[in-house]
Amino acid sequence: MGADAFRNRHPEWKLQIRISPFSDPFAGLRRDDIDVLVAWLPVEEPDLITGPVLFTDPRLLAVATDHELTRHTTGLLEMLADFPHVDAPSRPDYWADGFLPSRTPAGHRIERGPLARNTEEILSLVTTGEAVSLVAHHMRRYYLRPDITYLPLRDDDPLKYALVWSAGAENDMIRALAQTVRDLGPLDLLSI
Repeated sequence: MGADAFRNRHPEWKLQIRISPFSDPFAGLRRDDIDVLVAWLPVEEPDLITGPVLFTDPRLLAVATDHELTRHTTGLLEMLADFPHVDAPSRPDYWADGFLPSRTPAGHRIERGPLARNTEEILSLVTTGEAVSLVAHHMRRYYLRPDITYLPLRDDDPLKYALVWSAGAENDMIRALAQTVRDLGPLDLLSI
């Protein structure tokens, strides 16, 4: 995978992978706590550089196992207007809309409901039936739970996740990581 390729090409640098919160997503870059962030697109911050796409990942709709939507084996974006969705505090509106649109394809408003600061809070809101949540497909792998059903969306494009870094912090290591990702091309997480 990409991390191994970078480590093999550049043993002089240590690559550490950390989880960054989706609430206030770019704070770690701006505080210099992290060098590079992997974030879904779009990223439209004037002080940040969006690099190459690292991977693509379809979205799923996470619902409680006793939710009425579990009658279906797949979901449609149009279904999203009927239920409140988990939202995050301190995030740019355009970035949140890149993950969960504010309207369905037919123009119905998608209600953003209870706030969650982390994945565990999202899952809690979903399992209690307070909200449903779009999630990236990789959640199904790492958060497989008997009280949550993940419905694939039939009419949605996969998310694109790219490298993002602070324009003022760009250095040889960041450029080398970006070049490694460009050389490998975007990974399809469903094939891994």
